[in-house]
Amino acid sequence: MNIPELTFYCELKSEFLVKLFENRFVLDDLKTLKAKLSLGILDFSNERAQVIKKLNKFGIPVIAWLLLPEEDGYWFNADNYLKAGERYDEFIQWTKENKLDWDGIGLDIEPDINFLKDLREKKIKMLPGLIKRFSHKKKLLEAQLFYPKLVEKMHLDGYKVESYHIPLIIDERKADSTVLQRVIGLVDLNADKEVLMLYSSFLRPRGNEVLWQYASEAGSIGIGNTGGGVDLEGVIDIPPLTWDEFSQDLRTASKFGKPVHIFCLEGCVAQGFLERLITFKWDEEPSINDSSIVRIGRKGIQALLWTIQRPWVILATSLSLLSGLLLLKKKKKKSK
Repeated sequence: MNIPELTFYCELKSEFLVKLFENRFVLDDLKTLKAKLSLGILDFSNERAQVIKKLNKFGIPVIAWLLLPEEDGYWFNADNYLKAGERYDEFIQWTKENKLDWDGIGLDIEPDINFLKDLREKKIKMLPGLIKRFSHKKKLLEAQLFYPKLVEKMHLDGYKVESYHIPLIIDERKADSTVLQRVIGLVDLNADKEVLMLYSSFLRPRGNEVLWQYASEAGSIGIGNTGGGVDLEGVIDIPPLTWDEFSQDLRTASKFGKPVHIFCLEGCVAQGFLERLITFKWDEEPSINDSSIVRIGRKGIQALLWTIQRPWVILATSLSLLSGLLLLKKKKKKSK
């Protein structure tokens, strides 16, 4: 069986990043697996530049996963698109100054990290704000115009671009809707490769079923979390994948013959997964549960998004029902 192309995410602060790649076995294992690295650009430090130069020297392809400071939202979205453009300009300057080589650019499209924290802490108090965001059509349109131009700029600079999306963007697309984009700030971005973040650890106990349902629609299949990532205590505070769960997801993903993105490298190293991948038996059959509930759930989500996008349908249906009830009542009165 052909082993899928593997890309590992790595999202570490500079001091921990340096320590990770002091381990020669990590470099050797990545090289043996012919794996790529999507490296979170949390800063433009000299320490981070030196690690990238080491990876360049070892022939390990590195994708620049662009991120913002947490106060600016961390991930790219409809609310911070101008900051995203400025971040790219800073990145280009840093790249030139340090003579860094990149295999491409990664754009992570997710809600503002501060919005997620507020949602956890304030809960129901956020409802009026969420309803107000529903009307943010102008802001979304501006972001929808800006990000393709940013991708075009990256292409002109010689870079391939991959996008990292939550799977619900596919359902929004199928529903011909912009509800999620307006309310939580997503942007349906077209890139050279679309990676769906199908992290089963976040979706237990049906994580593998969700993976199976969405994987065919991904350009690359994102699996995880093996332990790591940005600290979102109380928002994303769940146990990482076990080896058995990780193995199951790997084999499930391999069934689709697509590249696989693994979140994340530091978790794989900490749990001893990276070295075990060298002799991993890809040809063993995964045990896939009946995913009909997930499939039905997706249809329901799409129907809901389609309807909310078109409130006049709800109004027209309500008026029709009301008219029917009034007509029925009138007929009953006449019959008396």
